[in-house]
Amino acid sequence: MRVAWGITGSGDRLRETVAVMKKIKELYPEVEIRVYLSKAGQQVVLYYKLMEDLKENFKVWVEVNSNVPFLAGMLQSGKFDFLLIAPATSNTCAKISLGIADTLLTNSAIMALKAFVPVYIMPSDYKEGIVETELPDGKKLKIRVRREDVEHVERLSKMDGVFILEKPEDILSVFEKHFGKK
Repeated sequence: MRVAWGITGSGDRLRETVAVMKKIKELYPEVEIRVYLSKAGQQVVLYYKLMEDLKENFKVWVEVNSNVPFLAGMLQSGKFDFLLIAPATSNTCAKISLGIADTLLTNSAIMALKAFVPVYIMPSDYKEGIVETELPDGKKLKIRVRREDVEHVERLSKMDGVFILEKPEDILSVFEKHFGKK
């Protein structure tokens, strides 16, 4: 039992997502969770000072290009039960919704879907309006979630094999669905 967890360049709810995934790791010690950072994901993880925490708890790989590490091939060959991308930037959501596979995580998501591997995405831009997010220094920042970004999320939600998660706490239900309730 193995899960691929992709982290993109969004800092929104990143700390909360890492905390939820660490709790899930404790609940499901039989499931190997591998972390795949996009190039921007690596930058954000470093800004939020979470790299050591990730490396202490998970195996971590960083994107070199859209095929290195070879996550897409591993997903297609059945090495993972599902792909989780959390948090996912509006850029990542837009690319996947339009079939653009030019990064490690967008390529992997599209290839996973072609091989009937479920893809779970927690978009940073889930609902149109004003949201408050936490910066690396702990300060709060209000940002506007645009209608255009939400349209990509809506397009994703209609794609066969893609499941949208609203918040980090929703990730636990994905593990329960695939591996049973703990």
